[in-house]
Amino acid sequence: MLLIDLVRTSAAVTADPARLVKIRHLAELLGRVDPGEAEIAISYLSGELPQRNVGVGWASLQDPPEPRLAATATLRQVDDFLDRIKAQAGPGSQAARKTLVTELFGALTRQEQAFLSRLLRGELRQGALDGVMIEAIAKAAEVPATEVRRALTLRGWLPAVGAAALGGGVEALRAFRLEVGRPVSPMLAQSAASVAVALGKIGGLAAVEWKLDGVRIQAHRSGDTVSVFTRTLDDITAQVPEVAEAVGALPSQDLVLDGEVIALRPDGRPEPFQITSGRVSSRTDVATVRGKTPLSVFFFDALRVDGADLLDQPGQIRHAALAEAVPAELVTPRLVTENVESAEEFYRDVIRGGHEGVVVKSLLAPYAAGRRGAGWVKVKPRHTLDLVVLAAEWGHGRREGRLSNLHLGALDPLTGGFVMLGKTFKGLTDELLAWQTERLLALADGPSDAWVVPVRPELVVEIAFDGVQRSTRYPGGMALRFARVLRYRPDKGAAQADTVETVRTLML
Repeated sequence: MLLIDLVRTSAAVTADPARLVKIRHLAELLGRVDPGEAEIAISYLSGELPQRNVGVGWASLQDPPEPRLAATATLRQVDDFLDRIKAQAGPGSQAARKTLVTELFGALTRQEQAFLSRLLRGELRQGALDGVMIEAIAKAAEVPATEVRRALTLRGWLPAVGAAALGGGVEALRAFRLEVGRPVSPMLAQSAASVAVALGKIGGLAAVEWKLDGVRIQAHRSGDTVSVFTRTLDDITAQVPEVAEAVGALPSQDLVLDGEVIALRPDGRPEPFQITSGRVSSRTDVATVRGKTPLSVFFFDALRVDGADLLDQPGQIRHAALAEAVPAELVTPRLVTENVESAEEFYRDVIRGGHEGVVVKSLLAPYAAGRRGAGWVKVKPRHTLDLVVLAAEWGHGRREGRLSNLHLGALDPLTGGFVMLGKTFKGLTDELLAWQTERLLALADGPSDAWVVPVRPELVVEIAFDGVQRSTRYPGGMALRFARVLRYRPDKGAAQADTVETVRTLML
C-alpha cells in the first residue's frame, strides 16, 4: 500500500469529529491493506511506530529536502528505512541517521513529509485512539469488537492483534494466549472520593488493599528465566534485580504476577516516589544504586500460576493462588470486609503509614486487562489528576532563568488532543525546577515568545487540587482550584493521562 493512501485516510479521520465516521474511514483503509503491511498501517494510524523510538529528534526533522511531486513510497519501504535508522549506533551514528532521514524524506511528497514528521515527533493526534481503532479493526475484519479487545489483553500490542484479525478472523484472535515472557496490559482502577463510596460501588464483601506509591510491575517466570515489565510493557529486568531474585526463589517455575516495587525507609515508611522512580529507571551501575536504594516488591494479583491461566477467574480465586505461590511478606496487605467502619479504620492506618491510599477490590470480578474495570476502585486522601504539560512560562524572582509555570491539559479521547485546565508552579522545588527546565527545553516545539515555551505533549505530571470550577478562561470551560505539582510520572505516557470527562465529574 502506498503511504499516501494512509496519509489521506489520516487527514479524513482528523477532519471529522464523529466517532462512527472515523471508524468508517479507518475500516475502509484496513479492509484493503496488504496483510504484510497491516501492522505498519495500524501502528501509523494509532500515532506510533512499530520500532517505538528510532532516535530521530526534533532538530533532525527541520529543513526537509524538496518534496517529490508523485507519491510512490510504500508502507514497507518507509518501515524498512526506519529500521535502518534505528539500527545506527556508535561513532558517526547521528550523522548516519540524519543522512537516512534526508534520503527518506526526499522520496516523499509534501503531504507525506508532514505526516511522517508528526508521527516521528509523537504529534499525530487524530482521534484514532485504541477504542476507535479496535472498532475499526473489528469492522474491517468482520469480527466482534469483544474478540479484538480480548486478544489485545493477551498480546498487549494492537497492531499485532489487528493484523491477526485482518488475516485470520476470529480463529486467529482466539489463538492468542497468555504467554509467559510477554506482558499484558495491566488492569486499572476507577476512583472514588471515600472508602464508603468505593465499597458501595463494589457492593457486598470486598478486599481493601494498600495502595503503594511505587512503580507498577508485572513479573513473569518460566523455569529459571524471570522477566519484569512496567505498566507500559517495557522490560526492566536488569534494573530491578531484587524482583528477579525474589521471583526466582519462589517454588513455582511458571508464574505471571502483578505487583508494585517501592523504596522503603528502614522504619518501613515509603520513600518519596521520585526516589523509587529514579532507582527503577537507573540503567547504569545497578549494583551501586541497589546498595544505596534497595527496592521492596509486593504482589497483589496472580494472572498465571503453575500453567493455569487465571485472567478470567474471580478475584478471590486469583488471590488464593497468589497466597499459595508467594510468601506473605511479599503479598500486599489487605482486609476483606463489607463493614464501612472497619474499612475506614484500615484506610486511616494505611495513610498514617505514609502510603498513598487503598484500592477496594471485588472478590468476584475477573482481571480486566488494559481497562479501568468496575471491580477495582482506588481511594486517596486528596484530589489528584495525571495531566500533560502543554507549555511552560519563564519564572521570575527565585525562579528566574527556569521554566516554571506549567500549562496543564487533560486528554480528549475524541480528538486525541489535550484541553488546557490551568497553570501552576506550586510545589516545585529548586531541584525539580532545574530538571524540568532542561527536559522541557528538549521538548520545545513551535513558536515561543519571551514568556511562554510550547512543548510536545509528552510529560505527564500528577497534580493535586482542591476542586474543579467552571471557567470561561480556558477552552474546556473549567479550571483546577489551587493546583499544585506532586510529581512527574515517567511511568505513564500522554495517552494514559486523565480525560476531560473524568475532570468534568469533579466539577463543583
